Amino acid sequence: MTNHLKENDDAISHAIEKYADMVRRICFLYLKNREDVEDVFQEVFLKYFLHVYQLKDEQHQRAWLCSVTFNKCKNLCKSFWRKNVVSIEEMEIPYESPQQGELLKEVLKLAPDDKEVIYLHYFEGWTIPEIAEMKKINVNTVYSRLRYAKKRLRQKIQEV
Repeated sequence: MTNHLKENDDAISHAIEKYADMVRRICFLYLKNREDVEDVFQEVFLKYFLHVYQLKDEQHQRAWLCSVTFNKCKNLCKSFWRKNVVSIEEMEIPYESPQQGELLKEVLKLAPDDKEVIYLHYFEGWTIPEIAEMKKINVNTVYSRLRYAKKRLRQKIQEV
């Protein structure tokens, strides 16, 4: 039994070390404040702890963590408390490059579906087929969302 717990602890430690930044960045896309980000971060890795042995490989873990993070953030945004509290407009962008931070601010203003495909493809480096598989949608749908999201993003950037 103790060997099983040791393996589980190692798996959790490895996942946190490898995916913590990605989970936090996804949380910042939606939540825009550090306290909510940390709450969702803990919930995501608690859920990971409960499901770690159901995940097949590194790619499956990464996709699972992204999906769970998106869903936890969306649920928090839909909550009664969140809807009735004024959000903090100023947020710390978790990137060091000022250009990347400004671009991310514009990405944050996009619709959720657009925001997700842009972020996953350009900021996390996921391929279109990987995004389609993770989101459980058609590959062509991802291509369409990406194309329209880029068009909307270009328009916003030109306005600025």
